[in-house]
Amino acid sequence: MASLLLPIIYLAFISLGLPDALLGAAWPSMYPQLGAQVSWAGGVSMIISACTILSALASDRLNECLGTGRVTAISVAATAAALLGFSFCHAFWQLCLWAIPYGLGAGSVDAALNNYVALHYKSRHMSWLHCMWGIGATLGPYVMGYVLTGGGIWNDGYRYIGFAQVLLTAVLLCSLPMWKKSERDTGEAETHLTDDLSEQPSERPMKLSEVLRIPGAKEVMLCFFCYCTVEQTANLWASSYLTIYRGVEPQTAARFAGLFFIGITVGRALCGFLTFKLQDAQMVRLGQVVIALGIVALLLPAPRIVSLAGLIIIGFGCAPIYPSLIHSTPSHFGAARSQAVIGVQMASAYVGSCLMPPLFGLIANHISVALLPVYLLLALALMAIMHEILMKKAPLTNARAD
Repeated sequence: MASLLLPIIYLAFISLGLPDALLGAAWPSMYPQLGAQVSWAGGVSMIISACTILSALASDRLNECLGTGRVTAISVAATAAALLGFSFCHAFWQLCLWAIPYGLGAGSVDAALNNYVALHYKSRHMSWLHCMWGIGATLGPYVMGYVLTGGGIWNDGYRYIGFAQVLLTAVLLCSLPMWKKSERDTGEAETHLTDDLSEQPSERPMKLSEVLRIPGAKEVMLCFFCYCTVEQTANLWASSYLTIYRGVEPQTAARFAGLFFIGITVGRALCGFLTFKLQDAQMVRLGQVVIALGIVALLLPAPRIVSLAGLIIIGFGCAPIYPSLIHSTPSHFGAARSQAVIGVQMASAYVGSCLMPPLFGLIANHISVALLPVYLLLALALMAIMHEILMKKAPLTNARAD
């Protein structure tokens, strides 16, 4: 039954990536019409992120009450409603209002689908599914750009993406019987995994305080926090670093900054094949080594092309880490605990994405943007240390669903 759901999950990851980069792509056209200031985009983003963190933390309870299928369908429906709501906005306060269901839907579906894939599929599918998300996140701005260059307005771009989410909601609702059948079979998988870890399946959703007491939980949270620090800080500040410190032309820096996420997406497609030979922990370590090589390239007093290549190398290094860490969660902590732990992991990732790039902005403003490679290196070092401690506190089991 899980194999029948796989095409739907692939479609879901593409569709869920579509709106993620829309705000940044459309904001130059949005803020004059909304009577907003340029900086107010950060406020909308913070509302979305705060709601996403809350729903990710609640994902274990929601999944226990409703099941993965219903949580996914309801969450995507909330996201679709929010995007359609955006398409009718004519004031900034309306945008902030619709940002709430958008964030709430995004966090719960992210945690629920990632946990389902971690429990039921091989690591290669986790890599390829996150590659599909990257394709969706890349296509979203192109849809908005096509609308704007064709004489349309930003509301139309959101409306088209919203309709795509409505179609996904309909597909998910039609597939609910398959989700229910699959979830009845999950009990056997949970028993299989938890027996290997000498624990009993959880009978109720876990509180945050209980999750934090699990050996290795705090370490894996820091891994996700540090990973998103590296990814999002590099994405946000690399262009400024190349332009201000390395003297690269702004147009060239912008193009290579765009290649950073393309590197992540292409890297995840390739990493899916590497997982035939390498385990999750090896994939994480490989990614960390490649990121370190990219940071070294940024630090070297070499021609500009080396720094430009370093940014792409960092993108390739980021590719395997996030999917491999998620996929290994049931093997680290047991199937019964995986939903709760993945929810906390997602929340930690969003906190890192929200807090750490602006923190570097303060450093760049008051000291120098030249410290970007050092900042990335410190986050990478902490992630590597936490991952090795995680491997000692919560060793991987070999149990895994096909």
